[in-house]
Amino acid sequence: MIIKLGAIGDVIRTTPLSRRLRDKYPDCQISWITHFPDVLDQRAADRVFRLDVAAQLYVQNTEFDMAINLDKELEAGALLQSVQARRKFGFILKQGAIYPVNAWAEHKYHTGLFDAVSRQNRKSYVQEIFEIIGEEFQGEEYLLPSLTQAVESEPDASRTFGDFPASMSESASDRNPERVTIGLNTGCGGRWPTRLWGDSNWLDLIAGLRANGRYHVCLLGGPDEDERNRNLAEQSGAVYPGIFPLRDFMRVMQTCDVVVTQVTMALHLAVGLRKRVVLLNNIFNKHEFELYGRGTILEPEPACECYYAGRCRVQRTCMHDIGVDRVLAAIEALCAI
Repeated sequence: MIIKLGAIGDVIRTTPLSRRLRDKYPDCQISWITHFPDVLDQRAADRVFRLDVAAQLYVQNTEFDMAINLDKELEAGALLQSVQARRKFGFILKQGAIYPVNAWAEHKYHTGLFDAVSRQNRKSYVQEIFEIIGEEFQGEEYLLPSLTQAVESEPDASRTFGDFPASMSESASDRNPERVTIGLNTGCGGRWPTRLWGDSNWLDLIAGLRANGRYHVCLLGGPDEDERNRNLAEQSGAVYPGIFPLRDFMRVMQTCDVVVTQVTMALHLAVGLRKRVVLLNNIFNKHEFELYGRGTILEPEPACECYYAGRCRVQRTCMHDIGVDRVLAAIEALCAI
């Protein structure tokens, strides 16, 4: 059993564990408890539960060979404490507090508690979670939901570009070896607004890309980015296909050759779709991100002073110091791969 509740991007980048477990134990059955069941299909887990009373009853009345909790939240630790398992890994609730189950989890435990330790970390998230179960990460890729399998919340999994807005359909039909589609994921979610690259930067980037007849530009985002993307599309002429359920959003991303994004769910979807990625990062340790040799990470110069802060501590956000020219150069370098 795997307990990984959230955030959604972290659930996605935990799926390489399923690859290793299935390789090591070919007949295993994996159960997974999460806040985001829609990002997991049967390749990642045979049984997927949203955290609720039904999941708790299942956990408390099932015996597992292995139980892995990768979250340091109290409810996740309590679940691991209550489960019947021959071996437990990760983080567990003891006397009202979260503790590492054993020495394998101590590194991840300390990087989550102390910024000074986290800054010095040189391991990726995937390396850390493999170490928690006593394994060595060997490049296992993400497992994303199938784009052809329907789910209850998204009943029509057979949509093609003919079902999308005309502007997106036309962009797909224009694709050829000389035309490169660049996806720009403009948002970063509400929890860490310090990650946001400003609209003026996106407009300048779009202008630079469109000045080169080789590039086609597609704006990406969810409901929180809808107004921004509509405004950017109107001002720049970039294509904005709109907002979609998860699998349809993945289908749109699938058409992109390169994705430019801040640290958000779209980053992990792009990695899972094996896209080339330009990651704009400021407040996080860049070493935690596994791009599988298909991406580049750009950061402000000088480095951000607001490590893991949701609000900027200085008057001018450092994301403005990631220049458009650097992003353009990174895109061109990735397109040459």
